[in-house]
Amino acid sequence: MSTVQEIEKAITQLPEDDFGILSKWLEDFESKMWDNQFEEDVQSGRLEKLANEAISDFRAGKCKEL
Repeated sequence: MSTVQEIEKAITQLPEDDFGILSKWLEDFESKMWDNQFEEDVQSGRLEKLANEAISDFRAGKCKEL
């Protein structure tokens, strides 16, 4: 399987149990990818500006409790 179309077709032919297993695996995989990207962004300092803005807003009383 080398194309998205082939993968999509194969997925539509999966038994329900196998589809559930695949769905859970994809969810876990996507979570790990997001976590890795977040860690890279933290390490590189890409989130520093946003963090500083959030802290400033909090200290200035510009936040409300959820």
